[in-house]
Parts: sequence; C-alpha cells; structure tokens
Amino acid sequence: MRAVVQRVNFAEVEIDNQVVGKINQGLLVFVGVGKEDTKKEADLLWRKISQMRIFADEEGKTNLNIKAVNGNFLIISQFTLYANCKKGNRPSFTYAAPAELGNELYEYFLELARNEFPDVQHGEFGADMSIKLENDGPFTIMLDTNEL
Repeated sequence: MRAVVQRVNFAEVEIDNQVVGKINQGLLVFVGVGKEDTKKEADLLWRKISQMRIFADEEGKTNLNIKAVNGNFLIISQFTLYANCKKGNRPSFTYAAPAELGNELYEYFLELARNEFPDVQHGEFGADMSIKLENDGPFTIMLDTNEL
C-alpha cells in the first residue's frame, strides 16, 4: 500500500458539490492499494501513520503525534498513487488493485482508523471527488509499505 500524508490546518472533500468530510488540524491521507496488498500491509501502514510524530511541540520541533494535538484524519482513496509513468506520456495503473480489493482494503484501513479515532472523515471509494486543503508547513510525506 502507498500513502501520501499531508499535515493540514484544514481539509475537506466534496462529492457532487456536497461536503462529505471535513477536518481542521490533522492529517489528510491519500491511500492507494496495490494488486498484491493484504490486510497485513494496511495494518503496517496504519501503525506508521497513526504514530508519526510530525506536529510541532512548544519548541517548534516535530515531536508530537496526532493524538497529542487532538487532530483528526481525512482519508481519501487514491488508486493513482500506483501510476507507472515509465513508458510514454499516459500513466499505466496495472499495479493498482482491482476495484473489489481496493475497496475492501480501503474500508479496512478506515476501520483501523475509527478504532482509535471515532470521528474519522473520509471520501467515497471510486467517486469523483474534489479536495480542498491548507497544507501546514508544507509538510508532506510519501509512504510505501514495501519500504517500511
């Protein structure tokens, strides 16, 4: 699995011009599922993201995790994280999971998040979504479970 994690001051997701998820301070997480991923990768990715110390302490050092700042999550499914751009100018998505597996692991990832954070906000798998955000820092991290 792959994720792009952005520390944000606020973020929201719209579907059909309706806000379906919104947070203030927290993490906007784009999650991509690969065709060979399992719940094991989802568990690993969630543990890493939920415990990352990327919020500033009173001295301005990134020492605090999301719980310490009472932040929240907006989690968005993003199969395009598996784009392969080696040939030509049109990305290939052959490494992305098929829709059924992608949705299953995205929902499982949301379940893991809700077990620790009861008010997890999220998009809708497969929907055409519009994301608005204010990146804090900017602070953006890319994660791949093959490298964790």
